[in-house]
Amino acid sequence: MRALITGSASGIGRATAHALAASAERSSLLLVDTAREKLGEVSRELEARGHRVETFACDLSSPAEVEKVAARAEDFLGGIDTLVSNAGVLANAALVDLTLETYELAFAVNTRATWLLAKACYPLLKVAQGSIVATASISATQPTPPHGSYSASKAALVMLIKQMAFEFGPDGIRCNCVSPGTIHTGMTDSVYGDDRLRAERAANIPLRRVGMPEDVASVIAFLASPAAAYVSGVDLVVDGAVSTALMPTLRKGAVPQ
Repeated sequence: MRALITGSASGIGRATAHALAASAERSSLLLVDTAREKLGEVSRELEARGHRVETFACDLSSPAEVEKVAARAEDFLGGIDTLVSNAGVLANAALVDLTLETYELAFAVNTRATWLLAKACYPLLKVAQGSIVATASISATQPTPPHGSYSASKAALVMLIKQMAFEFGPDGIRCNCVSPGTIHTGMTDSVYGDDRLRAERAANIPLRRVGMPEDVASVIAFLASPAAAYVSGVDLVVDGAVSTALMPTLRKGAVPQ
């Protein structure tokens, strides 16, 4: 397994690095994130298990940095079996309060970086008949105040992946995304790190628990694997069925009709 994974220093990206490494006896992984020290931690964990790992600390909102990542992937990996575009940013602001800079940053990292990486890595993916997996969100289809720019950028990402699946498919490149729901990561620790708040959220999830990064990582690993050889253009929701719970929640106590 030769994989490039962005946003891999923590959370879903870190769990994905471990999941993809576990899919082969000896994997080669290029791990990308802004957090240099945490990248080093993940690298040491994987190298201790016999895998070949390179880290690259950069800002994916910069097109020039994205080009450097793609060049490093070619040099270090020699080819790419899987591109996992997982890096993302979240702006905690209502649309009326959002600055232009913050709005554009969400699209630069959450959407544009995936396109630029896929474009730059396309020749390698074509040779390998590889796959692209992007991390979207249930916020792509569910308005999520006060994260309007996040929701919009993830909605654009889902359509971007579907477009890639159509355009890259004839070259044997599969393109899919996963849409996590309520997942306890570093980004959401301010909520789910609190036992009371986590229990309150879990009570509204049909599976009655908040998800963990490994729940999403295992799905990404599946989509990247030969087991998903005929799966492309899919947005696979990983949310414990919470996105199906709107009407039942609104109708609690109502007489069935």
